[in-house]
Amino acid sequence: MEERVFGSQADQQPQRPVFQAMQRGASGKCPACGKGRLFRAFLKTVDRCPSCGEEIGHHRADDLPAYLVIVIVGHVVVGAFMGVQAATDWPNWLHIAIWAPLTLAMSLALIGPVKGAVVGLQWALRMHGFGGEKDVLETHPER
Repeated sequence: MEERVFGSQADQQPQRPVFQAMQRGASGKCPACGKGRLFRAFLKTVDRCPSCGEEIGHHRADDLPAYLVIVIVGHVVVGAFMGVQAATDWPNWLHIAIWAPLTLAMSLALIGPVKGAVVGLQWALRMHGFGGEKDVLETHPER
C-alpha cells in the first residue's frame, strides 16, 4: 500500500469551491461545470457529465444522503408535531393523516438534492477517485 506524501500531485492541485459544488449538486447539475445533469434517473447518477466529461459514476455517497434526510425530516416533523400537539387537542387519527404523508413527501423531495450535495462535496474535496487517484480499499487497516 502506498503512503500519502505531502506535496504530492493531489496536494498541489488548485482547491475546488466546496459550497458552489454542493449547490450545483443539490440542484441536479454537474458539480464541476454546473451545466450537465447529475442524475439520469431518480437517484442514479450519470457515468460522465454530458457537458464537461467529468466522471461521476464512481462516487461513494452510500447511505449518507438517507441519514441526512432522516435527521432533517425528523427534526422538522417531530418539532411541528409536538408544537401542534401542545397547542391543540386533535385526535390521533388526524395526526397520522397529517404527519405520515408529510414525512413521506418531505423525504422524497429532499433525497435527490441531498444526494447531489453529497456528490458535490466529494468532488470538491477530491474524495473517492475525484482527485485522479484510484480509491483503495484497505482490507487490513490495522497494519
